[in-house]
Amino acid sequence: MIKRLLKFFLKALFSLILLCILLLYIFDYEYILKGVRVVYMTGHTTAYIDDHSYFDNRSIKNGNATIAWAIHPEYNKVQSTDRLNTINEKLGTVAFMIVKNDSIWYENYADGYNEGSKTNSFSMAKSIVTAMLGKAIMDGHIKSLEQPVGDFFPEFSKGLAAKMTVGDLSSMSSGLNWEESYTSPFSVTARAYYDPNIRDVIRGLKVVEIPGKEYKYLSGNTQLLGMVIEKATKQQLSSYLSQSFWKPMGMQSEAIWQLDSQESGMEKAYCCIASNARDFARFGMLFKNKGMFEGEELLPAEFVELATTPRFKDGQMYGYGFWLSNHLDKKIFAMRGILGQYVICIPEDNIMIIRLGHQRGQFVPGESFTEDFFVYIEEAYKMLKNAS
Repeated sequence: MIKRLLKFFLKALFSLILLCILLLYIFDYEYILKGVRVVYMTGHTTAYIDDHSYFDNRSIKNGNATIAWAIHPEYNKVQSTDRLNTINEKLGTVAFMIVKNDSIWYENYADGYNEGSKTNSFSMAKSIVTAMLGKAIMDGHIKSLEQPVGDFFPEFSKGLAAKMTVGDLSSMSSGLNWEESYTSPFSVTARAYYDPNIRDVIRGLKVVEIPGKEYKYLSGNTQLLGMVIEKATKQQLSSYLSQSFWKPMGMQSEAIWQLDSQESGMEKAYCCIASNARDFARFGMLFKNKGMFEGEELLPAEFVELATTPRFKDGQMYGYGFWLSNHLDKKIFAMRGILGQYVICIPEDNIMIIRLGHQRGQFVPGESFTEDFFVYIEEAYKMLKNAS
């Protein structure tokens, strides 16, 4: 009797699983199966810093002329504070750096990671894509921040969509009907992460609000911006990034950028560049130094200033591709990823703080950042003060 019931139960369960799989294909949600395989079947509950090995990727080539980081005379002479140690252990920090006067002042790695370890940038890539936009304008591929997106994709050239500019995409004010949800497997955000043809996903979006009027964070904005840059430059994003920044800035390592699939070959522009803390930090240095790197102008100073200044005056601290803060009464801008990836720049004190890791803290009420962001800044200043 028990054997028959068990057999019936297993048969019914197997049939139910097959039915669910069939329904996912029928209703065009088969990408969820990849999500289950990449996330849950690897013991995770969400995207994670080492997930690039489960996706197709394209190389971001570095050059032969790598430029070594300057090491500060006081390198690692000051120990990290107890408070910093506690939050780094709690949130699984794998890389933490403090850069002072463009020299590495403090550096620590954990959990088997080192200075060459590649981990997922997540949305720090949005800042890099904005840098690529600035470079495309500088190179004459794109006219200006005011150029309509419809010039590149006719499906966005009518009605409200005709008002949408490339600058609106970078500043998160497109008016697109994108749902920025990280919990629902049926959201367009989840689809974009696992679907094999992200171009079709983006081209199916509609502009439902007046562009350029207010901030609304949508990863689809950066994906569409990446598609614009790809079309304007007639280059794959990875190739243009290599040509424009990875080689000129002497990155120490080749990086990789996740693709939707090998067949489609579109980079996930809104996320997913796998590199190391030292190479990510060079983008912060580039913007901190007003577009100059090793005496060469890679971006116009006016573009850098615009990118790191709030576009809208409604209290939302976001510029063009960069998050902004006035913590400790400092003018701070930052690259930020969903699991607490940070390149934090404080130009007035010539300081940068870089953090990569597995988790982030809880959002602070009334702020655009989680608690860990503020701890990293406060404790870095304590460490610097202890050295003086």
